[in-house]
Amino acid sequence: MNNNKLKITFLGGVGEIGKNMTALEYNNEIIIIDAGLTFPDDDLPGIDIVIPDMSYLIENKDKVKALLLTHGHEDHIGAVPFLLEQLSVPVYGTRLTLALVENKMKEHPKVKYKGVAVKPRNVLKLGSFLIEFVKVSHSIAGSLAFSITTPVGNIVHTGDFKIDYEPIDGEMTDLSRLGEIGRKGVQLLLCESTNVCRKGYSMSEKSVGRTLDEIIKNHAQNRIIVATFASNIHRMQQILDIAEKYKRKIAFTGRSMVNVSEVALKLGELKFNRDNIVDLEKVDKMDDKEILIMTTGSQGEPMSALTRMAAGEFKNLKIRQNDLVILSASPIPGNEKNVYNVINALYKLGADVIYDELADVHTSGHACQEELKLMHSLVKPKFFMPVHGEYRHLKTHKELAMTLGMEERNILLPSIGMQVELTANAMKEAKFVKAGQRLVDGIGIGDMDSNVLRERKQLSEDGICVVCVNINNVAGEVVGDPFIITRGVVYADEQESFVQDAKASIIASLKESDLRGADPTMIRASLRRNMSNFIFRRTKRRPMILTIVTLG
Repeated sequence: MNNNKLKITFLGGVGEIGKNMTALEYNNEIIIIDAGLTFPDDDLPGIDIVIPDMSYLIENKDKVKALLLTHGHEDHIGAVPFLLEQLSVPVYGTRLTLALVENKMKEHPKVKYKGVAVKPRNVLKLGSFLIEFVKVSHSIAGSLAFSITTPVGNIVHTGDFKIDYEPIDGEMTDLSRLGEIGRKGVQLLLCESTNVCRKGYSMSEKSVGRTLDEIIKNHAQNRIIVATFASNIHRMQQILDIAEKYKRKIAFTGRSMVNVSEVALKLGELKFNRDNIVDLEKVDKMDDKEILIMTTGSQGEPMSALTRMAAGEFKNLKIRQNDLVILSASPIPGNEKNVYNVINALYKLGADVIYDELADVHTSGHACQEELKLMHSLVKPKFFMPVHGEYRHLKTHKELAMTLGMEERNILLPSIGMQVELTANAMKEAKFVKAGQRLVDGIGIGDMDSNVLRERKQLSEDGICVVCVNINNVAGEVVGDPFIITRGVVYADEQESFVQDAKASIIASLKESDLRGADPTMIRASLRRNMSNFIFRRTKRRPMILTIVTLG
């Protein structure tokens, strides 16, 4: 039965940066926009990645018709394999986006995957949904916005975008088509908010190229190492062109850099002469002025190539006095400390370092205020919900929309798990569904409140103490001294006295108990209480305590 209500469910990407995922539902049909991940904070020890809780989609898996991908960044495609483990649905995206997904699917060989390539201005019919794909500029090629016609009206989802008047691929954000869509009438705009706090316009990618060209020209005698995002193919293209211009060979390092360059070359998104590419192992035999090394590690990731170079632990390349390192990226919020640690380490090794605070070697792929205003002015939506940002971004974007004349009652700030109902005349918050974070740890997936995470936090904060006791339960006596091992509990100069006092405390507590025929479970519980109290009195910490009781 047609109820003339469209449900929009936010499973990620609102009130936060990353793990973008939104579901549009009409009657018995659901389409999903993006399935992204985010990386763990320091309070998630041992966790590899964080993905959205997909419980709502799994509960309604018979309704799900397709997954639509705006572009190939990890915060939009990183959770695709985990979604497809649960749902068998086709995946739609541009050729580059799907190629990057296919690379990820190689690590999940048992998961069924069907990718369907689309191009800008293609139109796709999925049940009650008619989707048109619209070209947008971003920091990765093959980025799309969606114009989705539904029974309650047209919805525009911008994806991540910027308005670059000098795009590297020569194809601007399709402003004319967005204007045409706006003139036909748009019921709801879902617009990204990442850079809404920045005034003006984002810098053109070609401006970065001009800066890089000048730097490389002025350092003709230096060996040059450039760190950038592997997914920023337009940046890579400019660096390759500049290297060829100044007769430098290129060496790629970092797994993602090598993989993405191969994929992009195969698809024609990246163009370079293979004769100009050399193996990293040959770099030390070449003159400094003949080589440019392109690497991962612009965010100071602990295991990345640049970070290992800075630590002197990269076997294929050692940083030298005549090296110039360019970090063609700005630190993602939260990564600042790692990035500056790498910069400091590079300086200590004698390299010169140029980064975004010293020169225009990076530009964002996200729209600033004036570009967002243009998007709103073109689309002219009746209702608006800001997405892809922390709460402060969403709130600022709401205020920006109001300065353009939108009424506050027509704007809603979404949050994780919120389900919004849209009709031809109204938009309202309907309910909250189960949503949040799922933690990927190796091949396991867990919840925020899992015992594994609690135990890791306890270990990281207070350490561990293992107590081994041998008891003759016939005579009711302790045999020998208790054996105690601690890690992360006391400092080395306190260790000996701590262990001796702990042994004495254990023996004294056991003498107070009747050990003949005693239940080992009860003895272990008593030992654990005793050690916990002893350690807390001594250190004001509560480490994890493991007790082993041997009866003989």
